[in-house]
Amino acid sequence: MALSTIDTVPALVVIDLQKGIAPAGSPFDPVVERSARLAETFRRHGLPVILVNVNGVAPGRSETSRIRPGTALPDGFADLVDELGAQPGDLRVTKRRRSAFHDTGLDTLLRDHKVTQVVLTGVATGSGVESTARSAVDHGYHVVLATDAMDDPDAVIHEHSVRRVFPKLGETATTDEIIAMVEATLAEAAR
Repeated sequence: MALSTIDTVPALVVIDLQKGIAPAGSPFDPVVERSARLAETFRRHGLPVILVNVNGVAPGRSETSRIRPGTALPDGFADLVDELGAQPGDLRVTKRRRSAFHDTGLDTLLRDHKVTQVVLTGVATGSGVESTARSAVDHGYHVVLATDAMDDPDAVIHEHSVRRVFPKLGETATTDEIIAMVEATLAEAAR
């Protein structure tokens, strides 16, 4: 399903674009650049920008986890990448699970700002982004997934999420399509 509309109060939710995961010079540079463009657009229109970082893992064991529960993360691991251009008015959420909704207060934060739609970007597509998208649907939000502003270290997982999972959870679009829709929708609302 292509992007059909932007609600009057959407929020941009940027997942895990932090120095320990997506440092400058990494394969995630295009994701950071497109997420930053979306953030600039949302800020310009006075829409919420929520920057999510991860600073821990769930206590359960997994066969593929790179970080074991209880392990101290390196200094600076959870710091947002500078290229996002974080602003004082941006909202911050720190998560310790895959989903940005789990035990973070994100739902309350969104409801306090009268948000009805979330636009998701970030890494990793099949982990933090997909888990957050699923939770957003469960919480009753319209979900837009900026498919060119997300990536996964595993190309097969990325492709599976984008092609098979995301169309069931919401609407998919490119960064340029979302920016154009935000501009058009808010220009119309201002008339």
